Amino acid sequence: MNDSHDLDGKNAWTLPAYIAHNEALRESEDKFQAERDRRYAEVTAEREKALKIKETADLTALQLARDIQTYKDEKANELREQISSERGLYASKDDLAATADKIMSSVKPLSDFVSSQQGRQKGIGVVASVIVGSIASLGILFTLLFVIIDRVAN
Repeated sequence: MNDSHDLDGKNAWTLPAYIAHNEALRESEDKFQAERDRRYAEVTAEREKALKIKETADLTALQLARDIQTYKDEKANELREQISSERGLYASKDDLAATADKIMSSVKPLSDFVSSQQGRQKGIGVVASVIVGSIASLGILFTLLFVIIDRVAN
């Protein structure tokens, strides 16, 4: 049996070998712990850097948001002022209705006059056409009479 726990002495641990082995293990463990601590320290340092960068970015974003909101508020106020200043420039529906009534009442006498003149002109035109038609009819009648008298006389 090749076991390190043999009691026959061939493969048994000696005290100096055991001490050397434990020292080597302890040194290895110390190196491992030192490396782990160093890495944790690096991660912590990088985390702190990232946190500072994030805080700076958050502050910048907050300031930018304030600037944007201020700009929007200024533009809204300008638009509100423009609308308020222009509000008096435009006529309301009631103003337009009153003005239209005034115009219609002032134009009505002129419209009535024009209508009466048009009716008079139409009446004169009708009378003139009746007179012209009557004269034409009389002319035809006289022509027929002369033709009949001329035929009877011949």
